[in-house]
Amino acid sequence: MKILIINSGSSSIKYQLMVMPTNEVICSGMIDRIGLETSNITYKTSSDSIEEILPITSHKVGLQKVAEMLLDPEKGVIKSTSEIGAVGHRVVHGGSYFSDTTIITEEVKEKIKELSELAPLHNPAHLVGINVAEEIFSSAKQVAVFDTAFHQTIPVEAYKYAIPNYLLTENKVRVYGFHGTSHKYVSEKAIDYLDHNSKIITIHLGNGCSMTAIKDGKSIDHTMGFSPSNGLIMGTRAGDIDQSVIFYLIKNLNYTPDEVNAILLKQSGMLGLTGYSDLRDIESEAEKGNKDCQLALLMNAYRIRKTIGSYTAALNGLDAIVFTAGIGENSSYMRKLVCTDMDYFGIELDQEKNKIRSKEIREISTINSKTKVLVVPTDEEYEIANQVYHLLES
Repeated sequence: MKILIINSGSSSIKYQLMVMPTNEVICSGMIDRIGLETSNITYKTSSDSIEEILPITSHKVGLQKVAEMLLDPEKGVIKSTSEIGAVGHRVVHGGSYFSDTTIITEEVKEKIKELSELAPLHNPAHLVGINVAEEIFSSAKQVAVFDTAFHQTIPVEAYKYAIPNYLLTENKVRVYGFHGTSHKYVSEKAIDYLDHNSKIITIHLGNGCSMTAIKDGKSIDHTMGFSPSNGLIMGTRAGDIDQSVIFYLIKNLNYTPDEVNAILLKQSGMLGLTGYSDLRDIESEAEKGNKDCQLALLMNAYRIRKTIGSYTAALNGLDAIVFTAGIGENSSYMRKLVCTDMDYFGIELDQEKNKIRSKEIREISTINSKTKVLVVPTDEEYEIANQVYHLLES
């Protein structure tokens, strides 16, 4: 079965065409920096690699570009859309409606749309992907894989908020957790590498950032909560903030609730601190002496270190920390900042190993480090394809 995976992030689209169950990757690629003046487009097969720089103004335009490349008479990999048996869609928020991989129906789409209020940077982009895929790949099964599913094992003392009980029982206000396909995939790879079930903290760093405490392969706590907006500092999202700031902005500074929401989700984080949302730009400016960028990187790393401390307590120990996703896998500088002054937790980084780039799992801690530091490239597309295939086969 040929399965096309579409992973629409807040500012990017990853795609991969696979044959299951053999796990053969026919082609893969990415469009990032969507909505900026220039977007990077990649398209790779076993025999060809294309890179383009074009302005991709929206997720819809990006997905149409993906379809165009797949069907290109000269360089495309399919002659007809009927060759695609299924399209697997990553969906960030499943709320209380979805805890398993699900075949997409009109009712499912309505629920995803309803949950857009909780994931405004993501669920709308997923819906665009679903609707475009239904038009282009009309004979394929459309399947949703939810980021929240992996975190269903978080215990009640960790997922329940200290607010009136009826808000949980009647309105389902609770911690849901996100980036689940990524955290699940890299934690399983890390456990295989360590050769035993372990106490692991996975650190997913991209435009969106999150951390998960994982004990014996199960998520027991996570930095994101009711929506993918709190926790760590992110590309444009503020992360954790005192809720009284929100009321201060509304009551004292006369912002509307919608304006405050836009500030916290689209104008804050690294963008609000530096004027840049892409870490590559921020690191480049920091090297040139930009003090705002230098401080923003220190703030980002500080919050990650603080969370490592709290999650080590929740796990009652720590065997490994795992860096993954675009920043976690590629930014040696951010990994260095995070692992600085962490010797109390048994974390000691090998500076030379940290500089090495690889697409394979690698250990970048010293031989004397009591806690292993791993870089595990995430493969959310494989994880999604695997779940889609097993759902349809069953």
